[in-house]
Amino acid sequence: MKTCYAIALIALLIVQSAFKAPGQLPDPQYPNYVVIGAFEFKKNAIKFSNQASKEFTVSYEINPARNLYYVYILKTSDKKQAIEEALRLQSNSPYNDTWVYSGPLGAAENAVTAGKDINPATKQTIENITVADTPANQSLTILVAPQSEAGVEPEETQPAISSEPALESSSVSEESTSVPVAASDDKSRNFYFKLSRADNRKTIEGEVAVIDAERVKKLGTYAGNKDVRLASPGNNSGNVSLICEVFGYRKTQKDLNFNRPEGDEISFENNSVIVPFDLVRLQKGDIAVMYNVYFFKDAAIMRPESRWEVNNLLEMLNENPNYKIKIHGHTNGGAAGKIISKSEKSDNFFSLNDTKEGFGSAKKLSEERAEIIRDYLLANGIDSKRMHVKAWGGKKPIVDKLHTQAQNNVRVEIEILEN
Repeated sequence: MKTCYAIALIALLIVQSAFKAPGQLPDPQYPNYVVIGAFEFKKNAIKFSNQASKEFTVSYEINPARNLYYVYILKTSDKKQAIEEALRLQSNSPYNDTWVYSGPLGAAENAVTAGKDINPATKQTIENITVADTPANQSLTILVAPQSEAGVEPEETQPAISSEPALESSSVSEESTSVPVAASDDKSRNFYFKLSRADNRKTIEGEVAVIDAERVKKLGTYAGNKDVRLASPGNNSGNVSLICEVFGYRKTQKDLNFNRPEGDEISFENNSVIVPFDLVRLQKGDIAVMYNVYFFKDAAIMRPESRWEVNNLLEMLNENPNYKIKIHGHTNGGAAGKIISKSEKSDNFFSLNDTKEGFGSAKKLSEERAEIIRDYLLANGIDSKRMHVKAWGGKKPIVDKLHTQAQNNVRVEIEILEN
């Protein structure tokens, strides 16, 4: 008799699954989330949620495929509604990098099932997700992370910061994102940021950060020397600050009104507002952060994407043989831990191949990270007498070591001693 009941129950479930109620989500489909931030650590997602809850109804869940906590303000089966809300937040809120996620959230979901992160402006899938509590320029692209080998995290899969603050961080970088904006409308405008050297007008590759001058909030970072479209800051005055900081040159700031951009240097061409930035080389006493130099986790070895900025430093030293510099190394916190270093015989400064493993203090790690930059410059012909190394460990933090932006404590700075 029990067998008959079991068979009948199975048959009923099969029939129910074949005839779902109108509007009910089929099994392969998932809700759409309007996401305002992604975090590696739960405590950071909670802090961010508490801040955002002053304006919105906020929730957070783990994305099992990316192993990140997604903070979201809307969950809906209507994808169009989610995209419209994400675009609204981009234009009229501090959360200007908001996107839409369609997929499973929650620890009980299958981590192998990958959802889709969607750019609301282009409707295209976002492969790279900027993680708020790891270096901003480092994005997670692989949905299911492979296992680590020999205790070393894979180069492109794992975030650089872990629960051990001092030695687990990768490097420093300011938050820097390309903010997608909606198609042309009355609340947006074309700009062209013309970056060049002040002495010879040579074009310089770099970016410009746009700041809401009233609320002191970053609206986005945009490439120089190309047409870009900016959304209105949405404040009462329309005032914005434009900040250009290219390594090897002094930081330059320009203030203007978004609604009425005008000034002696401002011009208009092909429906774009042309804003020139005449950049001046660093001078004696200047200290510049190498924002785009990153290190492998627990390692005094640079990641490949660091090569461009280190070569900028090399170019600067070759250009002016009078330059003498001090390379300052900093970590987040002061705990000791594992240190992975380049072997003496290796000439590869950007790879975990041919390394050695040891143990040391945070100060030791900061010293070795400064030394690897010095050694790269030495290998490329710079005289050792022109360079000095100073290790600080965690003694000079920018923010508290548990702050959501604690990765900014992990940095290498270049001080100009002579020019």
